[in-house]
Amino acid sequence: MRFSLLAAVITAGLAFATGAQAERLTDKPLVDAAWLKSNLGNKSLVVIDVRDAAKDGANPYAKGHVPGAVSAPYATAGWRAEVNGVPGMLPPLETITKTIGALGVSNDSHVVIVPNGTDSSEFGGATRVYWTFKVLGHDAVSILDGGARAWEAAGGELATDVAKPAAVAFKGELKQALLATTADVEKARAEGIKLIDGRPAAQFKGEAKSPVVRVAGTIPGSKNLENTKLYDADKASFASKETVGSLSQSVGLAKDEQNIAFCNTGHWASVVWFGLSEVEGNKNTKMYDGSMAEWAADPARPVQPGN
Repeated sequence: MRFSLLAAVITAGLAFATGAQAERLTDKPLVDAAWLKSNLGNKSLVVIDVRDAAKDGANPYAKGHVPGAVSAPYATAGWRAEVNGVPGMLPPLETITKTIGALGVSNDSHVVIVPNGTDSSEFGGATRVYWTFKVLGHDAVSILDGGARAWEAAGGELATDVAKPAAVAFKGELKQALLATTADVEKARAEGIKLIDGRPAAQFKGEAKSPVVRVAGTIPGSKNLENTKLYDADKASFASKETVGSLSQSVGLAKDEQNIAFCNTGHWASVVWFGLSEVEGNKNTKMYDGSMAEWAADPARPVQPGN
């Protein structure tokens, strides 16, 4: 009798695990247009279009989008917020989970994020949203490699109707292993953990700066891995695992070595984090959400030109 009960418990546990795994449609951080086409009918799939309005005000979602995709523009849908005077931060847990649930995303959904795929900076909207899901403990998330550009190039159908999802419950719990704070960066400097600056070389060297950063320069001891090197704007595709590995080695990172990626506000840093953590597979990579905007705000913290 006891054996039968134990067997039943084990069987139930396996069934639950199998069911939970089935909700994750793929383990790949990047999916192509062919994969997305073949999975559009899956009820577990939620496609999120994060494209922002064009400079002329045109709405790319209205012009045509992946059928069934929900519009949640990166700049205006609440993906980031000012927290304690620092711009572009992860919103409070209650706020961001409510935002995600309003898009029809539950904890059983597999999310595919669709940017335009213009360049590394624009694609960074997708990597930042991807990081948001991951840092909330939601691993069932991928990005359409090349974004809407790749979808159209592959002959993907374009819809013009507006998806209006019903709000659902979404629960998240912060995974501190992916999120670096200022205190973490200070500790990393003391312990010799590598800091990877994902900004353009001119900003790393202190020759230019973002308006949101108090002074030019970088965190002393940092290495520069420009985010533009991780995305091919001409081919609309993210760098391969081999390319990311070469770039990782170029800044002195050993295999699976601890590191923290940063930029000005955690946008370009998400491109670097995505490349190192998700494409290359270095799970010892964190992202500094506040980045230089937070670090340089305190004059007591050191900032100097990078070399």
